[in-house]
Amino acid sequence: MKPWQIAAFILLTITGLGIISFFYPENGLRLAGHEIRFPSPERVLADPDAELPELPEDSLSHDKRIPKATIFNRKKREAIIAEIAREDSVRQKHMEEQLDTLEHFRTEMASEGHFYLPDGDVTYFDKFFARAAAAHSRDEVLRVMHYGDSQIEMDRISGNLRVWMQSKFGGGGPGLLPAVQTVASYAVSQSASGPFTLYSTYGDGARARGNYGFMLKCYRLTGNGTFTANATTNKRTDSRVKRFSRVTLLYNDHDGRFRATLTDRKNRYDSACASTGPGIHAMHWRTDSATASLRLNMQGTADIYGIMIDNGPGVSVDNIPLRSSSGNQFTLVTDSILRKCYQNSNVGMIILQFGGNQMPSTYSTKSINDYCALMQKQIRRIKSVCPNATLLFIGPSDMSHSYSGSLQTYKFLPAMVDSLRNMCMRNNVAYWDLYEVMGGRNAMVAWVKKGWAGPDYVHFTPAGANYVGKKLAENFATMYELYTTRRKMGAETFDNLWEATEN
Repeated sequence: MKPWQIAAFILLTITGLGIISFFYPENGLRLAGHEIRFPSPERVLADPDAELPELPEDSLSHDKRIPKATIFNRKKREAIIAEIAREDSVRQKHMEEQLDTLEHFRTEMASEGHFYLPDGDVTYFDKFFARAAAAHSRDEVLRVMHYGDSQIEMDRISGNLRVWMQSKFGGGGPGLLPAVQTVASYAVSQSASGPFTLYSTYGDGARARGNYGFMLKCYRLTGNGTFTANATTNKRTDSRVKRFSRVTLLYNDHDGRFRATLTDRKNRYDSACASTGPGIHAMHWRTDSATASLRLNMQGTADIYGIMIDNGPGVSVDNIPLRSSSGNQFTLVTDSILRKCYQNSNVGMIILQFGGNQMPSTYSTKSINDYCALMQKQIRRIKSVCPNATLLFIGPSDMSHSYSGSLQTYKFLPAMVDSLRNMCMRNNVAYWDLYEVMGGRNAMVAWVKKGWAGPDYVHFTPAGANYVGKKLAENFATMYELYTTRRKMGAETFDNLWEATEN
């Protein structure tokens, strides 16, 4: 073709596309169940970075901005101070300092990325904090179980929370582990050998009619098997995770003849345990001193529900990733089995981080309502079998897919976030809005550009997961600081002054 013919063809093509774009319905067309869209001229000519939200700073510092809606009750405050001033100027100054402190907490708890608490109840985490603070004096390990999809694999996010929890309340070790690890972890290096068969409520594995345990999967051993755990050499891992002194093996013995022997790396510790009969049991070991490596030799026929590796009294944070799961498997586990697993584990908090895997198949408000109803069933099941645990739900992160010719947030994701939060509030469960933490609509595109998320526009990179984990730990730090402040003030004083800082 001659140059003028090529130019004419290009011009005619662009003109034709422009005409189609101008007259094409804004909401697209549906054909054979599929939605077909065509980008508008405004979308094609728009600056691709114009709609990207501003990214948060990569630090642990609190957001000091006071939201526009935060207008403290100055009249109430001034009335309290004026009344005290007539009696005692020293007490007046102390009261002013207390009010300043509570106004600070009000600001923190209203900033982006805060915990949504049922009915605004600031005492929601009190039971957990009290148990965590008492764990050391009671010589016990209090467990925080963090369930989630592939966003938390490799101990991501959970690891940051563990660092804060154990620095505040004591404890150590990587926590709850499966008998066979299929995904590498920053927390520990482990291996297994022997005739293990996987039974799982999700993904690969055989089905077991409710006999799965609290990891929503189990490994059935038939014969002789070994489990080995070694401290990770990863320099990013906190040193507290790399020492073990307490081991608990939770299992379901088929014939009452299951045995297990724990040894450490240098064979200085060697202790055997045997079942007392068929059924669910927990074997416990305490080494004479903390070790960086241990080995379990097991014989018999039993379903291994999990192996808990901890160090000393305090708090343990368990990372339980369920790849490709939407979090709807708890009701697939037999009620009595799930209850016994939690009873044998001293669980103080259960965190559920789900919703992302549900988005690609969400096309309507009905889809959202159905999923929220399903998650409500999971929450109610967990509450019934583990009534002493404090629950926290972490909603889905921002996710992008191609829409009208550009990468954008999934259409129904904001509505999913709102619906999950409302469902949690109705069921007295705290909610952490990960979508909001990221920056809201189209934040994922900005995160990918900064290197905080991968090219699939779904999963965080280690840097992004590290930021999320730090923000989660930061929110817990704020709530714990408020908890200790309230205890110092006393309930009556706090209630009176907290009312004075209401919007």
